[in-house]
Formats: sequence, structure tokens, C-alpha cells
Amino acid sequence: MKNKTSVLFYCLLTACLWSSVVRAQTSPTLSPFIFNTYPWKDSELIEPKELATMLKDSPGKLPVILNIGAVEDIKGAKHIGAVSADENMTTLKNTVAALPKSTVIVIYCGCCPFTKCPNIRPAFIELKKIGFMNIKLLDLPTNLQTNWKTKGYPLAGKDHE
Repeated sequence: MKNKTSVLFYCLLTACLWSSVVRAQTSPTLSPFIFNTYPWKDSELIEPKELATMLKDSPGKLPVILNIGAVEDIKGAKHIGAVSADENMTTLKNTVAALPKSTVIVIYCGCCPFTKCPNIRPAFIELKKIGFMNIKLLDLPTNLQTNWKTKGYPLAGKDHE
């Protein structure tokens, strides 16, 4: 009986762990802290709706917004390009070099889910390494199309009110 109970406990534990890992394939906010393998904390994420509201209501008080991927630019964003390429990582470093370390910087890629993105981890880690203390990652768990564009949030050069 003791052996059956141990096996049942092990199976339940494995099922719980597996379900957490499966859910973590789309967004870091869905995974419990213990399973979060991302270099950022939940408090370092900014929701698309929050940034879109800032763009609309406080255009003079915007954070520095950097597109570190190969997708369309959000209104107000500076296009860096995919930082998985060395020359674009250099562009990122040069772009932020003169900024105070307390500057609020929002980065986004939006090419694919966080778990597959080749750009957000290196950019986030590099900005931390350089000493920036207020980095926010735009929470695009699926991609820019799904989590920003289809919601009508503003893109550069377009009016999506």
C-alpha cells in the first residue's frame, strides 16, 4: 500500500509540474515563480493596454520604446532591429549609451512567443548588464500581431485609435 501511495503521489506531482511547463510556453505570467526561467520578473513586464494608454494620454511623458525585433514599429518606438544580429546589438548599446541609467526603457520584439524569441533575452540581459534599472518588457506572449495590432493599438505612421 505504501508503494502504491508513493507512485500515486509521484504521478500527481509529475502531472502538476508538466501542466505548469506546458502553460509556460506562451507567457511568463502564466508560470509560477518557481518555474520562471526568464531573466525578468513579472514586475518588469508592461501590458500592451497600459503602453497604448500611455501613448494616447501622455505622449509627452513616454518611456524610451525600442523595437529590438524585425516587426512593425509601435508608435513612438525606435527601430533597432533583431538584436540576435551582432550589428543590431551594437546599435542597441549605442542608442542607450548616453541615457541616464534610471531611464524607463520599454523593449519589445513580437516576432513569436517569449519561449522562442531570439531577441528579448539578449537585449534584456545586456541592458541590465550595462546598468539600466527601469527596463520593461512589453508583454507580447504570442506576437505583435495578436497582442497589439489586432487590438487596434497605435503603430508608427498609422492612426489606430
